[in-house]
Amino acid sequence: MLKSNKLFVIDTNVFIHNPEAVLSFRDSEIAIPLVVLEELDKLKTYQDQRGKNAREAIRFFNTLIKGGDVRSGVKLENGSVLRVIFGGIGEPPADLPLDRNDNVIILQAAALLQSGRPVFFVSKDINARVKAAVLGLKAVDYEKQKVNAAELYGGIRDLDVVCSSPETFSAAVSNQFSDKLLANEYVYANASDPEQCFLGRWDKKANTLHLVPNERKHCFGIQARNERQWAALDLLLNPDIPCVTLIGRAGTGKTLLAVAAGLHLVVEEKKYDRILVSRPIVPLGKDIGYLPGEKAAKLATWMEPIFDNLEYLISINKRPNMKNVDQIFKERYMEVEAVTYIRGRSLPSQFIVIDEAQNLTPHEIKTIVSRAGANSKVVLTGDPEQIDNMYLDANSNGLSYLVEAFKGEQLFGHITLQKTERSELAELAARLL
Repeated sequence: MLKSNKLFVIDTNVFIHNPEAVLSFRDSEIAIPLVVLEELDKLKTYQDQRGKNAREAIRFFNTLIKGGDVRSGVKLENGSVLRVIFGGIGEPPADLPLDRNDNVIILQAAALLQSGRPVFFVSKDINARVKAAVLGLKAVDYEKQKVNAAELYGGIRDLDVVCSSPETFSAAVSNQFSDKLLANEYVYANASDPEQCFLGRWDKKANTLHLVPNERKHCFGIQARNERQWAALDLLLNPDIPCVTLIGRAGTGKTLLAVAAGLHLVVEEKKYDRILVSRPIVPLGKDIGYLPGEKAAKLATWMEPIFDNLEYLISINKRPNMKNVDQIFKERYMEVEAVTYIRGRSLPSQFIVIDEAQNLTPHEIKTIVSRAGANSKVVLTGDPEQIDNMYLDANSNGLSYLVEAFKGEQLFGHITLQKTERSELAELAARLL
């Protein structure tokens, strides 16, 4: 017998966000409109992440309903009952034509109100939730994998005490923060004298503060311009921290720092075999297959921001084996790949950079990070305030979710970059627009 009389009707986009979303609702009744399965069936042919998630959701449903009757309800391990609903919408309002699947799903959910039970319509689509609320449904977002972006972990703290030496810095950190610091969290002591500015990384396992040397301010021809970039470079260059996230507005240096650190570790220190750079194909809403040419030519359009950073690094380094961007790829220092095609690969000994990661769902982030093989490092960069995926926001995107889920882990480090260093105009635009 169900412990709750709540009834949840789940929209298609929730399963695109998380194919196993039904497991998030415990001890309740879950109703899946037949139209949702029809939409997933159409999406499964897509070669992008939506298609992959649709296929995974269909396979998951098939596993759940084996041996049961989905019309009357199938008992799930989490105490819930899953059933598929169809028809039963009666005479639809003229304002909601049935030629749109969204309206059919909402009307089927509204018809369930006749049972007298509280019916919750769960959707990532804001407009669909508004229409559902108009019909008397309790419309909610899928919040299982949401965080509070306003309180997102920043990865660094400022020390209010002026320190004259590394010893006084360590003592001041101990006095102010003691057990409050998380693994790989940074502390910065600012002073007018650069010689009295200190940066330290907390080693939770050893219960020790590691002073970050000034040499970490420099990497592959670039120099950290503020303490957060300094901390970011220290994280990026540390092979003992295999997962790093960098969040910041446009111009804060996220991608440049990641690419520079990757080139340093691949070309100079040979810690990794190559850099693998990827970005989600989101802004135009189409897969790279719609663009002409071979895969490299298709990806070039989406990877222009990466190439811009490479050209800048080439111009300031002037290395004989790196005269242009083409030579970097010819020498196999770097490879570019669409996020869509990372799934299924095993990626050992690579420095993996996922740019614009705020456009990925938590499920997609899990898929990517789990691809990392032995001796690989994964760096995810992005700005949760600039999201192109219509079903994500600053609280529900995979990058923010990863930061909150991984904070405090010994294998993880994060820095939120705040100051735009690209130009004064870029800083003004990022702050006011």
